[in-house]
Amino acid sequence: MADAGDNSKRALVDELNGLLADHFALYIKTKNFHWHVAGPRFRDLHLLFDEQAVEIRDQIDDIGERVRKNDMMTLTSVGSVAKHTQVKDQDDVTLTPDAMVTELRDDNAALVKRLKGMKELAEKAGDNATDGLLDDWTDMAEERVWFLSQTLK
Repeated sequence: MADAGDNSKRALVDELNGLLADHFALYIKTKNFHWHVAGPRFRDLHLLFDEQAVEIRDQIDDIGERVRKNDMMTLTSVGSVAKHTQVKDQDDVTLTPDAMVTELRDDNAALVKRLKGMKELAEKAGDNATDGLLDDWTDMAEERVWFLSQTLK
């Protein structure tokens, strides 16, 4: 049974803001790898990283708008993103292509875990719209994990 009380809504919005932070951080990391990948698989990985970055970027506004539609406030700065993300910074521009792919696969797998954990929060908050979007976002993140995993074989 849905509990649309303030505590349920707050818990969902806190996770939505965490998800928003993860998407910002993962977008930046994916673009970083897009710009710095080198080696024999340059073209394929350069294009793959760019495709994935665009997909991640395109979800950012939808996540932020879910927070606002719940009548709450989103993240407001790079500092608030850094405070709320689970994605670790990566400033080493000399990583091997396989290390880049592995790191992005692991970050996207952690994102899948976060997304799946949010389903119950959306249900408790009675937020059917977010609940439905979580399925779409999970599918997209799982596809990124799949592509990255296959690239490592």
